[in-house]
Amino acid sequence: MPEMTFAVRWPDGQQTSHYSPSLVMHDYLRVGERYTLSDFVGRTSEALAIASERVRARYGFACTSAMHSEETIATAASAYAAGEVVVVAMQPGLEGAAS
Repeated sequence: MPEMTFAVRWPDGQQTSHYSPSLVMHDYLRVGERYTLSDFVGRTSEALAIASERVRARYGFACTSAMHSEETIATAASAYAAGEVVVVAMQPGLEGAAS
């Protein structure tokens, strides 16, 4: 099962990197796109839940790393009253990869 990381820039300019056990994140985010805080949290939460379930289907248990990424993102977003999150990188890209 391909895994990936994605990096984002928060409203204050801080950049963080997050893990997904599946390339499903490509279905929810695009590099260079700006998302409101609530939209970003919703998109990543849904994608990470799907990714965790893919791990459960394959290995019989949910992915705790995906759950940790979801929690880390929600906590970071709660520190801002408003603003946008920019996706700055997604590795690997979709070229030649299968989700």
